[in-house]
Amino acid sequence: MSKKDHILDEDFSLFQEAVKGVKKISHDTIIAPRRQSTKADTPKLLAKERQNHEFYFSDEFEPHLNENGPTHYARTGVSKYEVKKLRRGVYVPDMYLDMHGMTQQEAKRELAAMIAACLKEGVACCCVMHGIGKHILKQKAPLWLAQHPDVMAFHQAPLEFGGDGALLVLLDIPER
Repeated sequence: MSKKDHILDEDFSLFQEAVKGVKKISHDTIIAPRRQSTKADTPKLLAKERQNHEFYFSDEFEPHLNENGPTHYARTGVSKYEVKKLRRGVYVPDMYLDMHGMTQQEAKRELAAMIAACLKEGVACCCVMHGIGKHILKQKAPLWLAQHPDVMAFHQAPLEFGGDGALLVLLDIPER
């Protein structure tokens, strides 16, 4: 028997002596079995989910956004200086959403979830990376953001945060 094996045996015997008389704890967490959704439930669940996530984001309503130059928006009453600060990268995003490869429905859902998370965490600036691709999400994301009541402003992100394929979004965080 080598010296290393002898030390391991000593350690094991010390451990056994230390835990002598200890009883195993019974598992006190109740794990509820998952309810299997039936085919009858699926349309109802999908309709409810769609209604919840599309509350603010309509594809029919198209706000008037300036089409000249980089994508930007400021709701009524927000200083144009805030948009300028977004453009210059003064605001640094604390949360990022990467929508590459998502469908429009997935992107809407994730955008709503990110805004809700930002409001919950008190994050005033976030970055939405829509990518360029076929320009579908690049065109839709600003339209959706302009409809949300908690979005104060957004601007095409500076190069360090994604450039033409991303938007910096400034949110109105309520005082706590």
